[in-house]
Amino acid sequence: MGVIELFCNPSSFYVAGTKPIRKFEGNNLSRNTSVVSTVMASSTMPAAANESQGTVSGDSFIRPHLRKLKPYQPILPFEVLSARLGRKPEDIVKLDANENPYGPPPEVFDALGEMKFPYIYPDPESRRLRAALAEDSGLESDYILAGCGADELIDLIMRCVLDPGDKIVDCPPTFTMYEFDAAVNGALVIKVPRKPDFSVDVEGIVKVVQQEKPKCIFLTSPNNPDGSIIDDEILLKVLKLPILVVLDEAYIEFSGVESRMKWVKKYENLIVLRTFSKRAGLAGLRVGYGAFPLSIIEFLWRAKQPYNVSVAAEVSACAALRSSAYLENVKVALVQERERLYQLLKEVPFLKPYPSYSNFILCEVTSGMDAKKLKEDLAKMGVMIRHYNNKELCGYVRISVGKPEQTEALIKCIKSLY
Repeated sequence: MGVIELFCNPSSFYVAGTKPIRKFEGNNLSRNTSVVSTVMASSTMPAAANESQGTVSGDSFIRPHLRKLKPYQPILPFEVLSARLGRKPEDIVKLDANENPYGPPPEVFDALGEMKFPYIYPDPESRRLRAALAEDSGLESDYILAGCGADELIDLIMRCVLDPGDKIVDCPPTFTMYEFDAAVNGALVIKVPRKPDFSVDVEGIVKVVQQEKPKCIFLTSPNNPDGSIIDDEILLKVLKLPILVVLDEAYIEFSGVESRMKWVKKYENLIVLRTFSKRAGLAGLRVGYGAFPLSIIEFLWRAKQPYNVSVAAEVSACAALRSSAYLENVKVALVQERERLYQLLKEVPFLKPYPSYSNFILCEVTSGMDAKKLKEDLAKMGVMIRHYNNKELCGYVRISVGKPEQTEALIKCIKSLY
């Protein structure tokens, strides 16, 4: 891609791009007519314009593949839920988005109250945060890049790696943002479905990589929505393939498994993503980060938005990292509640819960009960859980782990249905 500059005077103009500067005078277009046409076309009406009326349809400016894009379906926030359900936010048991019910450490609120210079643009390199993350992870800050949530980094990776028409490998059911961002970036998605126990189909991945030559694969461990993990043996097999492996560890703190962030120093084709949303209760402030090989991170630094992590987000994340005891206590509480919730769900005659290494539990809805109706019936009682419309999970619901009192409210409402 090059840059075209027009230098105008009353009788001529110049076109400057990646090729030597060319001059055109009057109507003398000669052998460079195609170049001039390209320049002029950019300022004329789109092909979709209604020439007879002299009007232009706004969507004619949109890239064709984006006109067919289905919007991502996010979880509704408290304010919207409150209005729809006719309940106060504090009367809603929100177990549909895997948020941390305990919220951030008290030190975060103190830090926000003492925040200086919110009117000044944030540090484009997030130096304080990256230094704190280096101390927390044991990986040097040169390998770390922060983002406005891990979602921004997923999109940034795709923008840096994928040309339109390139392919990625997705392993559903999993986090649907990978497929969504691929569509936004004009990439093709090759799906290698997980096995019935939600484990990764390594043989299928190997076959697809050999036949389709995709550029990257997205793997989540623990996986959302089932909570399964990818062990070292499986990950090493995938890393041997000629493909960029993006490992999403958004829920790693609840798994008891060590992060693979340090692996990026050894494997040039590995990226590891993390977030503050689950661990530190900062979902609303949007702070994520990733570990990248030095040969890759250089180009992400060039392409990222300069002020992508706000002052408030960086202040909050740094304060959270200083509150290690709080983070550990909350993690322990959620893991213990997860195990209690799992046992209680096993007693429900129409639910089949799956063991989880995360802060949520996936349940198959059985015995003739409709999964969507279950979600809707609980919503009427002020309890929100997640139901999926895709074919892989239409008969399942996912329940986030909450506080003990939220578990009690959930189970009470479920029991009222049988």
